Amino acid sequence: MRKLIRRILMLTRDENFMHVIETVEVIVSKILSILMVLVILVAILDLGFFIIKEVLTTPYGYINTKLFHVFGLFLNILIALEILENITAYLRRHVFQVELVIVTSLIAVSRKIIILDLEKVRGVDIIGLGLAILALSMSYLIIRFSNSRGN
Repeated sequence: MRKLIRRILMLTRDENFMHVIETVEVIVSKILSILMVLVILVAILDLGFFIIKEVLTTPYGYINTKLFHVFGLFLNILIALEILENITAYLRRHVFQVELVIVTSLIAVSRKIIILDLEKVRGVDIIGLGLAILALSMSYLIIRFSNSRGN
């Protein structure tokens, strides 16, 4: 029992505790990256099956109705790739790169706009998406400008 208490007290020292936390962070990041690769592979298979099914079953001239759905699936894969890049960048440098997070967010909002059904959306929603893109774009420019001045 004394050994266990002594071990717990040693873990609570700042440097030992931080080492344990960093180890847990790395393990979680690696698990997340493996799972994200699986998600990307499944999404690619889903996209391939969808395209094959739609090309073979949709009458000639009506593929445009499914085109936006295909674009949405492509952008889902790109968003997943960006998230994987965020995770791997964290594993390399042990910091979150805000620029990558903003780019991922821009892709996600762009995807939403591309697949948006304008007949079912209110004007307030469109204004909100526009403001989100404006804020993300300004954030991206500020970060790019500050990174270029810092280097």
